[in-house]
Amino acid sequence: MQQVGVVGAGTMGAGIAQVCATAGLQVVLVDVGSEQLQRGQAAIAESLGRLEPKGKLPRPAAEITGRIRTSTAMADLANVDFVVEAAFEDSVVKTALFATLDAACKPDAILASNTSSISITRLAAATKRPDKVVGMHFMNPVPVMGYVELIRGLQTSDATLTRTRELAKMLGKTAVESTDTPGFIANRILMPMINEAVFALSEGVGTADAIDTMMKGLNFPMGPLALADLIGLDVCLAVLEVMHRDFGDPKYRPAPLLRQYVRARWLGRKSGRGFFGYPK
Repeated sequence: MQQVGVVGAGTMGAGIAQVCATAGLQVVLVDVGSEQLQRGQAAIAESLGRLEPKGKLPRPAAEITGRIRTSTAMADLANVDFVVEAAFEDSVVKTALFATLDAACKPDAILASNTSSISITRLAAATKRPDKVVGMHFMNPVPVMGYVELIRGLQTSDATLTRTRELAKMLGKTAVESTDTPGFIANRILMPMINEAVFALSEGVGTADAIDTMMKGLNFPMGPLALADLIGLDVCLAVLEVMHRDFGDPKYRPAPLLRQYVRARWLGRKSGRGFFGYPK
């Protein structure tokens, strides 16, 4: 595998592009506009700038950034061997994107989704290569977290899963396989905990600081509300909505306070305010 495409230059897409380039791969990073690509490049440069002085990079930061080419044209993915899409967590958006990727990429390219909850089988059905569609769900922040979920759709082939596992290993990630069920493993367990923390906050059980401090006292590295801010409250809401709809179980009903914060555009770290404040 020589060339990887990444679609979406947001937090996750930029992180995926960074780890691929760090591993020595050539990367084509695609987004709809130059502004999004510039923000993604700035995030990559900032991340590498933190890691390089600590001796945590296998090659110079300048060489890594030099391996990332940006584009606003899907046609520039024509020769890549593997594509990871990291678009917003919306099934309509992702389904349309997979149909576009199927037409743009060469026939033997693998199409992977960084989705954290949407059915891989559904995304694969939008293509003419369902056997080459797979879930590759990275943890946030991508350059730091050492695990990735591999999700096998109904028609995902053994060869596709093997190649995806090999890529994960090349990127220094431990791959954990999940079945194609809403939320997979990580969010099936994580999102209800975050949601319950939001319910507890809205009911006055404790302040945001008290809730997170108590959970850190139970040996969690960070509290659920701070983690929600890191993930993005809009992403948390989108995942919970998928799980609530697809399971039909009221236990996944998103907390009204979470919806209210998203409507207010209090999305967490990326907006400067969520359950906690993040002065820029």
